[in-house]
Amino acid sequence: QVQLVESGGGLVQPGGSLRLSCAASGSIFSIYAMGWYRQAPGKQRELVAAITSGGSTNYADSVKGRFTISRDNAKNTVYLQMNSLKPEDTAVYYCNADGRSGSYYYTLGWGQGTQVTVSS
Repeated sequence: QVQLVESGGGLVQPGGSLRLSCAASGSIFSIYAMGWYRQAPGKQRELVAAITSGGSTNYADSVKGRFTISRDNAKNTVYLQMNSLKPEDTAVYYCNADGRSGSYYYTLGWGQGTQVTVSS
């Protein structure tokens, strides 16, 4: 089991920036990848960005060039730097950790979610 605690959400004006943090604890040795998902009201949860233990990253097309995911292995923390925020980025953002066994991926844990609201 992995415990994930997010922080850094809030209210920001369009064009502004926020940085989300997600601190992992527990069986962190089993983590293969960590990612950020978001869920807006009435919509399905979607992948925003992910990063593997080797540093490979993946982004949703809607955030490419604006968001950057990074991780500090010494602190067991993953970050999501969000720039040029748009109202459509408004959602609850969730941190996720996945393990891997060969070609099989499995969820290790979810954070509690942090609200990001982009509005003037």
